[in-house]
Amino acid sequence: MNKLQEWPEPIVRVQSLSDSGTPLIPERYVKPPLERPSINSTASMDVSIPVIDLVGLYGDDHALRAAILDQIAIACREWGFFQVINHGVSPQLMDRAREAWRQFFHSPMEVKQAYANTPKTYEGYGSRLGVEKGAILDWSDYYFLHYLPSTLKDCNKWPTIPADCREVLDEYGKQLVKLCGRLMKVLSINLGLGEERLQNAFGGENIGACLRVNFYPKCPQPDLALGLSSHSDPGGITLLLPDNHVPGLQVRKDENWITVKPAPHAFIVNIGDQIQVLSNATYKSVEHRVIVNSSEERVSLAFFYNPKSDVPIEPLKELVAPDRPPLYPAMTFDEYRLFIRMRGPSGKSQVESLKSPR
Repeated sequence: MNKLQEWPEPIVRVQSLSDSGTPLIPERYVKPPLERPSINSTASMDVSIPVIDLVGLYGDDHALRAAILDQIAIACREWGFFQVINHGVSPQLMDRAREAWRQFFHSPMEVKQAYANTPKTYEGYGSRLGVEKGAILDWSDYYFLHYLPSTLKDCNKWPTIPADCREVLDEYGKQLVKLCGRLMKVLSINLGLGEERLQNAFGGENIGACLRVNFYPKCPQPDLALGLSSHSDPGGITLLLPDNHVPGLQVRKDENWITVKPAPHAFIVNIGDQIQVLSNATYKSVEHRVIVNSSEERVSLAFFYNPKSDVPIEPLKELVAPDRPPLYPAMTFDEYRLFIRMRGPSGKSQVESLKSPR
């Protein structure tokens, strides 16, 4: 664990690099040619992830509810990503949360530095993921905090700028935990399981939840850099509140990178590695990355809904059969998270490397 006590090199804030007006990005941020954003990525193509209206999910119209379940099942199998609207979270709260964080990232550097993080927990203000010395870095800063379990929730590590930041974050977390719980029931039903089966496999009510707020400053050479390298999310479900003006998230579909066009006041939902393991790869986590641009900054909020950290996660027995043996060994989320944190974003190689030999 000593490797995770400190960063291997002095931390440079990407926002400071951007604000300096440098016309060239440092070599540390230049991606290898095959990892750079392609001019042929599908930003202009008329294709995007499904947008699903949840308004009838809990009503009395059984046909409408069945149709919504079916839309989510298809999205999970074909994309691993979808957007939800009319999801029950207050649009005003969504806007307040995003703008509170935008204000934080525009605070004086000495204010932000008071919350500087270490790789031991990642909690606080950071500028890199992974502890490999000499690694190529992403063009972004971030803030990471725990929401659940309550033993890890430390509001003293939450910003006090703007003045209502902690109050907004607390209410935002409550509403997103509820939404994630509803989506877990849907996924469970769609897998042919009882509606509480996935939740119980996560540890019941004793789950983990955390927030990473991403700040992507303007980049003078966006064709050479990424805001966030290609990766799949290590946890269970992710709810992303994207920037309301500037697109940047790209999802891998077959061999193409699809730029997501956010719907107004939608959450972007994606399947994480833990659901892939529990479902025995019926549902798969999907590679995604973030591109940057030279004219506008971006702020997004990624809310991660995770298993209890010490519960072994393995394919559910109901989804294992003689012709479909378990693909993954049991591993706790704590063990998996440590594995991820040592390596940083790395496509789908993390979860795929865990597959049992067949």
